[in-house]
Amino acid sequence: MPSALPDGEPMPEDGSLPSHALAGAADRPLGFYLHVPYCATRCGYCDFNTYTATELRGSGGVLASRENYADTLIDEVRLARKVLGDDPRAVRTVFVGGGTPTLLPAADLVRMLGAVREEFGLAEDAEITTEANPESVDPAYLAELRAGGFNRVSFGMQSARQHVLKILDRTHTPGRPEACVAEARAAGFEHVNLDLIYGTPGESDDDWRASLEAALGAAPDHVSAYALIVEEGTQLARRIRRGEVPMTDDDVHADRYLIADSVLAEAGYDWYEVSNWATSEAGRCLHNELYWRGADWWGAGPGAHSHVGGVRWWNVKHPGAYAAALAEGRSPGAGREVLPQEDRRVERILLELRLREGCPLSLLAPAGLAAAGQALADGLLEAGPFGEGRAVLTLRGRLLADAVVRDLVD
Repeated sequence: MPSALPDGEPMPEDGSLPSHALAGAADRPLGFYLHVPYCATRCGYCDFNTYTATELRGSGGVLASRENYADTLIDEVRLARKVLGDDPRAVRTVFVGGGTPTLLPAADLVRMLGAVREEFGLAEDAEITTEANPESVDPAYLAELRAGGFNRVSFGMQSARQHVLKILDRTHTPGRPEACVAEARAAGFEHVNLDLIYGTPGESDDDWRASLEAALGAAPDHVSAYALIVEEGTQLARRIRRGEVPMTDDDVHADRYLIADSVLAEAGYDWYEVSNWATSEAGRCLHNELYWRGADWWGAGPGAHSHVGGVRWWNVKHPGAYAAALAEGRSPGAGREVLPQEDRRVERILLELRLREGCPLSLLAPAGLAAAGQALADGLLEAGPFGEGRAVLTLRGRLLADAVVRDLVD
Protein backbone atom coordinates (compact mmCIF):
# COMPACT_ATOMS: atom_id res chain seq x y z
CA MET A 1 0.00 0.00 0.00
CA PRO A 2 2.20 2.86 -1.26
CA SER A 3 2.18 6.02 0.82
CA ALA A 4 1.73 8.44 -2.10
CA LEU A 5 -1.73 8.96 -3.56
CA PRO A 6 -2.33 9.79 -7.24
CA ASP A 7 -4.24 12.75 -8.59
CA GLY A 8 -7.83 12.22 -9.67
CA GLU A 9 -11.33 13.59 -9.66
CA PRO A 10 -13.19 14.07 -6.34
CA MET A 11 -14.90 11.06 -4.83
CA PRO A 12 -18.67 11.45 -4.23
CA GLU A 13 -19.41 11.74 -0.51
CA ASP A 14 -21.66 8.68 -0.64
CA GLY A 15 -19.03 6.68 -2.53
CA SER A 16 -21.38 6.01 -5.45
CA LEU A 17 -19.96 4.63 -8.70
CA PRO A 18 -20.87 5.38 -12.31
CA SER A 19 -23.67 3.11 -13.50
CA HIS A 20 -21.43 1.38 -16.02
CA ALA A 21 -18.98 0.17 -13.35
CA LEU A 22 -21.11 -2.84 -12.45
CA ALA A 23 -22.03 -3.74 -16.01
CA GLY A 24 -21.04 -7.37 -16.54
CA ALA A 25 -19.98 -7.69 -12.91
CA ALA A 26 -21.33 -11.22 -12.65
CA ASP A 27 -18.57 -12.36 -15.00
CA ARG A 28 -15.77 -10.91 -12.83
CA PRO A 29 -14.51 -12.19 -9.47
CA LEU A 30 -14.83 -9.87 -6.47
CA GLY A 31 -12.21 -9.62 -3.76
CA PHE A 32 -11.64 -7.55 -0.63
CA TYR A 33 -8.39 -6.06 0.60
CA LEU A 34 -8.49 -5.02 4.27
CA HIS A 35 -5.66 -2.68 5.24
CA VAL A 36 -4.36 -2.55 8.81
CA PRO A 37 -2.03 0.48 8.95
CA TYR A 38 -0.23 -0.23 12.24
CA CYS A 39 3.35 -1.38 12.85
CA ALA A 40 5.34 -1.80 16.04
CA THR A 41 8.36 -0.21 14.34
CA ARG A 42 8.98 1.15 10.85
CA CYS A 43 11.27 -0.92 8.64
CA GLY A 44 13.97 1.17 7.01
CA TYR A 45 12.98 0.22 3.44
CA CYS A 46 9.20 0.55 3.85
CA ASP A 47 7.23 3.17 1.92
CA PHE A 48 3.78 1.74 2.69
CA ASN A 49 1.00 3.69 4.37
CA THR A 50 1.76 2.51 7.90
CA TYR A 51 2.06 4.16 11.30
CA THR A 52 3.73 3.39 14.59
CA ALA A 53 2.17 4.38 17.91
CA THR A 54 4.65 7.26 18.19
CA GLU A 55 3.72 8.59 14.74
CA LEU A 56 0.01 8.57 15.61
CA ARG A 57 0.30 10.06 19.07
CA GLY A 58 -1.50 13.40 19.14
CA SER A 59 -2.35 13.30 15.44
CA GLY A 60 -5.59 11.39 15.35
CA GLY A 61 -6.85 11.03 18.88
CA VAL A 62 -9.16 8.17 19.68
CA LEU A 63 -10.17 7.96 16.00
CA ALA A 64 -6.76 6.57 15.08
CA SER A 65 -6.72 4.00 17.88
CA ARG A 66 -5.87 0.38 17.22
CA GLU A 67 -8.42 -0.60 19.84
CA ASN A 68 -11.42 0.51 17.78
CA TYR A 69 -9.93 0.04 14.32
CA ALA A 70 -11.85 -3.15 13.49
CA ASP A 71 -15.17 -1.39 14.09
CA THR A 72 -14.12 1.47 11.81
CA LEU A 73 -13.10 -0.84 8.99
CA ILE A 74 -16.34 -2.79 9.36
CA ASP A 75 -18.16 0.49 8.74
CA GLU A 76 -16.45 0.68 5.35
CA VAL A 77 -17.41 -2.90 4.52
CA ARG A 78 -21.01 -1.91 5.18
CA LEU A 79 -20.55 1.15 3.00
CA ALA A 80 -19.29 -1.15 0.24
CA ARG A 81 -22.52 -3.12 0.45
CA LYS A 82 -24.54 0.08 -0.02
CA VAL A 83 -22.41 1.26 -2.94
CA LEU A 84 -22.46 -2.08 -4.75
CA GLY A 85 -26.21 -2.37 -4.18
CA ASP A 86 -27.72 -5.68 -5.22
CA ASP A 87 -24.49 -7.00 -6.72
CA PRO A 88 -25.04 -10.75 -6.20
CA ARG A 89 -21.40 -11.85 -6.21
CA ALA A 90 -20.02 -13.80 -3.29
CA VAL A 91 -16.52 -12.68 -2.37
CA ARG A 92 -13.82 -14.90 -3.90
CA THR A 93 -10.81 -13.65 -1.93
CA VAL A 94 -10.11 -11.62 1.21
CA PHE A 95 -6.58 -10.40 1.91
CA VAL A 96 -5.70 -8.65 5.17
CA GLY A 97 -2.49 -6.67 4.73
CA GLY A 98 -0.58 -3.83 6.27
CA GLY A 99 1.25 -2.69 8.18
CA THR A 100 1.18 -5.63 10.55
CA PRO A 101 -2.39 -6.97 10.71
CA THR A 102 -1.43 -9.36 13.50
CA LEU A 103 -0.79 -6.46 15.87
CA LEU A 104 -4.57 -6.50 16.25
CA PRO A 105 -6.14 -9.25 18.33
CA ALA A 106 -7.02 -12.31 16.27
CA ALA A 107 -10.65 -11.73 17.24
CA ASP A 108 -10.57 -8.35 15.47
CA LEU A 109 -9.34 -9.88 12.21
CA VAL A 110 -12.02 -12.55 12.49
CA ARG A 111 -14.68 -9.87 13.06
CA MET A 112 -13.49 -7.96 9.99
CA LEU A 113 -13.75 -11.12 7.92
CA GLY A 114 -17.15 -11.78 9.47
CA ALA A 115 -18.41 -8.42 8.22
CA VAL A 116 -17.46 -9.33 4.65
CA ARG A 117 -19.18 -12.69 5.08
CA GLU A 118 -22.30 -11.09 6.53
CA GLU A 119 -22.62 -8.33 3.95
CA PHE A 120 -21.62 -10.20 0.80
CA GLY A 121 -21.19 -13.89 1.51
CA LEU A 122 -18.04 -15.84 0.77
CA ALA A 123 -17.58 -18.19 -2.15
CA GLU A 124 -17.48 -21.84 -1.11
CA ASP A 125 -13.80 -22.04 -2.06
CA ALA A 126 -12.89 -18.50 -0.96
CA GLU A 127 -9.23 -17.79 -0.26
CA ILE A 128 -8.83 -15.91 3.05
CA THR A 129 -5.32 -14.60 3.74
CA THR A 130 -3.63 -12.49 6.34
CA GLU A 131 -0.10 -11.18 6.40
CA ALA A 132 1.78 -11.70 9.65
CA ASN A 133 4.98 -10.59 11.29
CA PRO A 134 6.67 -13.73 12.67
CA GLU A 135 7.11 -12.18 16.11
CA SER A 136 3.46 -11.10 16.38
CA VAL A 137 1.83 -14.55 16.34
CA ASP A 138 1.94 -17.72 18.36
CA PRO A 139 0.17 -21.09 18.04
CA ALA A 140 -2.91 -19.90 19.92
CA TYR A 141 -3.24 -16.79 17.75
CA LEU A 142 -2.93 -18.85 14.55
CA ALA A 143 -5.45 -21.40 15.81
CA GLU A 144 -7.94 -18.60 16.48
CA LEU A 145 -7.49 -17.24 12.96
CA ARG A 146 -7.98 -20.68 11.44
CA ALA A 147 -11.10 -21.34 13.50
CA GLY A 148 -12.41 -17.94 12.38
CA GLY A 149 -12.21 -18.81 8.68
CA PHE A 150 -8.71 -17.85 7.55
CA ASN A 151 -7.09 -20.53 5.39
CA ARG A 152 -3.90 -18.87 4.13
CA VAL A 153 -1.18 -16.93 5.94
CA SER A 154 1.80 -14.98 4.58
CA PHE A 155 4.82 -14.46 6.80
CA GLY A 156 7.37 -11.72 6.19
CA MET A 157 10.67 -13.60 6.36
CA GLN A 158 12.80 -11.34 4.10
CA SER A 159 16.13 -13.03 5.00
CA ALA A 160 17.65 -15.75 7.15
CA ARG A 161 20.77 -13.69 7.86
CA GLN A 162 20.87 -11.46 10.92
CA HIS A 163 23.06 -8.77 9.36
CA VAL A 164 20.68 -8.49 6.39
CA LEU A 165 17.66 -8.22 8.68
CA LYS A 166 19.47 -5.50 10.60
CA ILE A 167 19.96 -3.41 7.45
CA LEU A 168 16.25 -3.81 6.71
CA ASP A 169 15.33 -2.90 10.30
CA ARG A 170 13.39 -6.14 10.62
CA THR A 171 12.67 -7.05 14.22
CA HIS A 172 12.21 -10.83 14.02
CA THR A 173 15.00 -13.29 14.72
CA PRO A 174 16.34 -15.74 12.13
CA GLY A 175 14.53 -19.06 12.41
CA ARG A 176 11.28 -17.61 13.68
CA PRO A 177 9.53 -17.44 10.25
CA GLU A 178 10.32 -21.10 9.61
CA ALA A 179 8.89 -22.01 13.02
CA CYS A 180 5.76 -20.02 12.14
CA VAL A 181 5.20 -22.19 9.08
CA ALA A 182 5.14 -25.28 11.27
CA GLU A 183 2.80 -23.57 13.74
CA ALA A 184 0.46 -22.54 10.91
CA ARG A 185 0.38 -26.08 9.55
CA ALA A 186 -0.38 -27.41 13.03
CA ALA A 187 -3.24 -24.90 13.28
CA GLY A 188 -4.71 -26.30 10.06
CA PHE A 189 -3.71 -23.71 7.46
CA GLU A 190 -3.80 -25.26 4.00
CA HIS A 191 -1.60 -22.62 2.38
CA VAL A 192 1.41 -20.74 3.73
CA ASN A 193 3.65 -18.18 2.02
CA LEU A 194 7.07 -16.83 2.93
CA ASP A 195 8.10 -13.41 1.58
CA LEU A 196 11.77 -12.91 0.75
CA ILE A 197 13.72 -9.81 -0.35
CA TYR A 198 16.95 -9.93 -2.34
CA GLY A 199 19.47 -7.21 -3.10
CA THR A 200 19.78 -5.74 0.39
CA PRO A 201 23.01 -3.75 0.82
CA GLY A 202 25.65 -6.05 2.28
CA GLU A 203 23.89 -9.25 1.22
CA SER A 204 26.07 -11.79 -0.62
CA ASP A 205 25.11 -14.59 -3.00
CA ASP A 206 25.77 -17.03 -0.15
CA ASP A 207 23.46 -15.04 2.13
CA TRP A 208 20.73 -15.20 -0.48
CA ARG A 209 21.17 -18.93 -1.02
CA ALA A 210 21.01 -19.46 2.75
CA SER A 211 17.73 -17.56 2.90
CA LEU A 212 16.24 -19.62 0.09
CA GLU A 213 17.38 -22.87 1.67
CA ALA A 214 15.97 -21.84 5.04
CA ALA A 215 12.64 -20.95 3.47
CA LEU A 216 12.47 -24.23 1.57
CA GLY A 217 13.40 -26.15 4.69
CA ALA A 218 10.18 -24.88 6.26
CA ALA A 219 8.17 -26.30 3.31
CA PRO A 220 5.66 -23.52 2.59
CA ASP A 221 3.66 -24.11 -0.57
CA HIS A 222 4.32 -20.57 -1.83
CA VAL A 223 7.37 -18.31 -1.92
CA SER A 224 7.49 -14.66 -3.03
CA ALA A 225 10.89 -13.14 -3.82
CA TYR A 226 11.15 -9.42 -4.52
CA ALA A 227 14.10 -7.25 -5.46
CA LEU A 228 14.68 -4.54 -2.89
CA ILE A 229 13.47 -1.17 -4.17
CA VAL A 230 15.01 1.80 -2.40
CA GLU A 231 12.16 4.30 -2.13
CA GLU A 232 12.84 8.01 -1.70
CA GLY A 233 11.98 9.29 1.74
CA THR A 234 12.78 6.03 3.54
CA GLN A 235 15.41 5.61 6.20
CA LEU A 236 17.31 3.20 3.95
CA ALA A 237 17.45 5.76 1.14
CA ARG A 238 18.88 8.32 3.55
CA ARG A 239 21.51 5.86 4.79
CA ILE A 240 22.60 5.06 1.24
CA ARG A 241 22.74 8.74 0.35
CA ARG A 242 25.00 9.35 3.36
CA GLY A 243 27.26 6.50 2.29
CA GLU A 244 26.57 4.42 5.39
CA VAL A 245 25.59 1.35 3.36
CA PRO A 246 26.27 0.42 -0.29
CA MET A 247 23.67 0.27 -3.03
CA THR A 248 23.25 -2.91 -5.08
CA ASP A 249 22.83 -2.67 -8.83
CA ASP A 250 20.66 -4.26 -11.50
CA ASP A 251 23.26 -6.91 -12.32
CA VAL A 252 23.25 -8.08 -8.71
CA HIS A 253 19.45 -8.22 -8.74
CA ALA A 254 19.52 -10.26 -11.95
CA ASP A 255 22.04 -12.72 -10.50
CA ARG A 256 19.95 -13.14 -7.34
CA TYR A 257 16.80 -13.69 -9.39
CA LEU A 258 18.49 -16.44 -11.41
CA ILE A 259 19.63 -18.08 -8.19
CA ALA A 260 16.10 -17.93 -6.80
CA ASP A 261 14.49 -19.39 -9.90
CA SER A 262 17.03 -22.21 -10.08
CA VAL A 263 16.85 -23.14 -6.40
CA LEU A 264 13.06 -22.93 -6.26
CA ALA A 265 12.54 -24.87 -9.49
CA GLU A 266 14.84 -27.63 -8.29
CA ALA A 267 12.77 -27.87 -5.11
CA GLY A 268 9.51 -28.24 -7.07
CA TYR A 269 8.25 -24.66 -7.06
CA ASP A 270 6.93 -23.36 -10.39
CA TRP A 271 6.87 -19.68 -11.21
CA TYR A 272 3.42 -18.36 -12.07
CA GLU A 273 4.19 -14.63 -11.82
CA VAL A 274 7.59 -13.00 -12.18
CA SER A 275 8.14 -12.75 -8.39
CA ASN A 276 6.03 -15.68 -7.20
CA TRP A 277 6.46 -19.45 -7.07
CA ALA A 278 4.10 -22.19 -5.84
CA THR A 279 4.21 -25.97 -5.47
CA SER A 280 0.81 -26.36 -7.16
CA GLU A 281 -1.92 -24.38 -8.84
CA ALA A 282 -3.89 -24.54 -5.59
CA GLY A 283 -0.96 -22.87 -3.84
CA ARG A 284 -1.08 -19.73 -5.96
CA CYS A 285 -2.25 -16.49 -4.37
CA LEU A 286 -5.67 -16.04 -5.94
CA HIS A 287 -6.08 -12.58 -4.46
CA ASN A 288 -3.02 -11.26 -6.24
CA GLU A 289 -4.25 -12.89 -9.42
CA LEU A 290 -7.35 -10.70 -9.15
CA TYR A 291 -5.06 -7.67 -9.36
CA TRP A 292 -2.96 -9.05 -12.19
CA ARG A 293 -6.04 -9.99 -14.24
CA GLY A 294 -7.92 -6.72 -13.72
CA ALA A 295 -10.82 -8.16 -11.73
CA ASP A 296 -12.83 -6.24 -9.12
CA TRP A 297 -11.71 -5.60 -5.55
CA TRP A 298 -12.69 -3.27 -2.76
CA GLY A 299 -9.82 -1.94 -0.67
CA ALA A 300 -10.94 -0.96 2.83
CA GLY A 301 -8.70 1.01 5.17
CA PRO A 302 -6.56 4.17 5.14
CA GLY A 303 -4.85 4.67 1.79
CA ALA A 304 -6.38 1.48 0.35
CA HIS A 305 -7.04 1.35 -3.40
CA SER A 306 -10.09 -0.21 -5.06
CA HIS A 307 -11.11 -1.13 -8.61
CA VAL A 308 -14.57 -1.99 -9.90
CA GLY A 309 -15.46 -2.13 -13.58
CA GLY A 310 -12.78 0.25 -14.79
CA VAL A 311 -13.25 2.75 -11.94
CA ARG A 312 -10.32 3.07 -9.56
CA TRP A 313 -10.38 5.01 -6.29
CA TRP A 314 -8.25 5.45 -3.18
CA ASN A 315 -8.92 6.31 0.43
CA VAL A 316 -7.51 9.13 2.52
CA LYS A 317 -4.19 8.10 4.04
CA HIS A 318 -4.33 9.04 7.70
CA PRO A 319 -6.18 6.66 10.08
CA GLY A 320 -7.72 9.65 11.90
CA ALA A 321 -9.08 11.22 8.71
CA TYR A 322 -10.30 7.82 7.55
CA ALA A 323 -12.18 7.15 10.76
CA ALA A 324 -13.62 10.67 10.85
CA ALA A 325 -15.11 10.33 7.36
CA LEU A 326 -16.85 7.06 8.20
CA ALA A 327 -18.05 8.41 11.55
CA GLU A 328 -19.71 11.27 9.66
CA GLY A 329 -21.34 8.88 7.17
CA ARG A 330 -19.05 9.90 4.32
CA SER A 331 -16.97 7.79 1.98
CA PRO A 332 -13.30 7.84 3.01
CA GLY A 333 -12.39 8.06 -0.68
CA ALA A 334 -9.85 10.78 -1.49
CA GLY A 335 -10.22 10.62 -5.27
CA ARG A 336 -10.94 8.38 -8.22
CA GLU A 337 -10.40 7.94 -11.92
CA VAL A 338 -12.48 6.33 -14.63
CA LEU A 339 -10.06 4.43 -16.83
CA PRO A 340 -10.42 4.89 -20.60
CA GLN A 341 -10.42 1.70 -22.65
CA GLU A 342 -6.91 2.41 -23.90
CA ASP A 343 -5.58 2.68 -20.35
CA ARG A 344 -7.29 -0.59 -19.45
CA ARG A 345 -5.71 -2.28 -22.47
CA VAL A 346 -2.25 -1.04 -21.51
CA GLU A 347 -2.71 -2.13 -17.89
CA ARG A 348 -3.71 -5.61 -19.00
CA ILE A 349 -0.50 -5.92 -21.00
CA LEU A 350 1.59 -4.55 -18.11
CA LEU A 351 0.14 -7.00 -15.61
CA GLU A 352 -0.72 -10.12 -17.61
CA LEU A 353 2.66 -10.30 -19.30
CA ARG A 354 4.15 -10.96 -15.85
CA LEU A 355 2.07 -14.15 -15.54
CA ARG A 356 3.17 -17.62 -16.61
CA GLU A 357 0.28 -17.72 -19.08
CA GLY A 358 1.33 -14.37 -20.57
CA CYS A 359 -0.98 -11.93 -22.29
CA PRO A 360 -3.06 -12.41 -25.46
CA LEU A 361 -1.48 -11.05 -28.62
CA SER A 362 -4.92 -9.67 -29.46
CA LEU A 363 -4.23 -6.93 -26.87
CA LEU A 364 -1.29 -5.58 -28.84
CA ALA A 365 -1.43 -2.74 -31.35
CA PRO A 366 0.48 -3.17 -34.65
CA ALA A 367 3.65 -1.63 -33.21
CA GLY A 368 3.38 -3.89 -30.17
CA LEU A 369 2.96 -6.96 -32.39
CA ALA A 370 6.09 -6.00 -34.29
CA ALA A 371 7.94 -5.57 -30.98
CA ALA A 372 6.69 -8.99 -29.86
CA GLY A 373 8.12 -10.51 -33.02
CA GLN A 374 11.48 -8.93 -32.26
CA ALA A 375 11.30 -10.07 -28.64
CA LEU A 376 10.64 -13.60 -29.85
CA ALA A 377 13.69 -13.44 -32.12
CA ASP A 378 15.76 -12.11 -29.21
CA GLY A 379 14.75 -14.98 -26.96
CA LEU A 380 12.65 -12.85 -24.63
CA LEU A 381 9.35 -14.54 -25.47
CA GLU A 382 8.63 -18.25 -25.73
CA ALA A 383 8.16 -19.57 -29.23
CA GLY A 384 5.39 -22.11 -28.59
CA PRO A 385 2.87 -19.98 -26.69
CA PHE A 386 3.65 -17.04 -29.00
CA GLY A 387 2.50 -19.12 -31.95
CA GLU A 388 -0.65 -20.00 -30.02
CA GLY A 389 -1.66 -16.37 -29.67
CA ARG A 390 0.00 -15.35 -26.41
CA ALA A 391 3.16 -13.48 -25.41
CA VAL A 392 4.91 -15.43 -22.64
CA LEU A 393 8.20 -14.39 -21.09
CA THR A 394 11.22 -16.67 -21.15
CA LEU A 395 13.59 -16.70 -18.18
CA ARG A 396 15.71 -14.05 -19.90
CA GLY A 397 12.52 -12.13 -20.67
CA ARG A 398 11.60 -12.13 -16.99
CA LEU A 399 14.91 -10.44 -16.21
CA LEU A 400 14.06 -7.74 -18.74
CA ALA A 401 10.30 -7.71 -18.16
CA ASP A 402 10.01 -3.93 -17.75
CA ALA A 403 11.80 -3.29 -21.05
CA VAL A 404 9.72 -5.91 -22.88
CA VAL A 405 6.50 -4.41 -21.56
CA ARG A 406 7.51 -0.92 -22.66
CA ASP A 407 7.96 -2.16 -26.20
CA LEU A 408 4.74 -4.19 -26.30
CA VAL A 409 2.46 -1.38 -25.10
CA ASP A 410 3.37 0.84 -28.07
